Amino acid sequence: MRHLARLADYCSITNMHTKNLAIVWAPNLLRSKQIESACFSGTAAFMEVRIQSVVVEFILNHVDVLFSSKLSSVIRDGAGEVL
Repeated sequence: MRHLARLADYCSITNMHTKNLAIVWAPNLLRSKQIESACFSGTAAFMEVRIQSVVVEFILNHVDVLFSSKLSSVIRDGAGEVL
C-alpha cells in the first residue's frame, strides 16, 4: 500500500491519482469470490467493485496513519486512545 501511495505522489506526471490507482488495484487487493461467481449480475458486480475502490482509495489517502508503527503498537498492546 505504501508503494501505491508513493506512486500517487507522482500523479502530476503519471495522472494516477489515488482514485485512479484504487480503481485499478481494488479488484485485486480486495478480491471477492462472490463477484467471480456466476450469480452476480453486471450491475451488482459493478457496485461491489465501486465499494472496493472507495475502500482502497481511503487506505491510500491515509496510509501513513493506518500503517504507522505507533498505531500498530497501540493495536497490539490493546491500549486506549491514539494521540
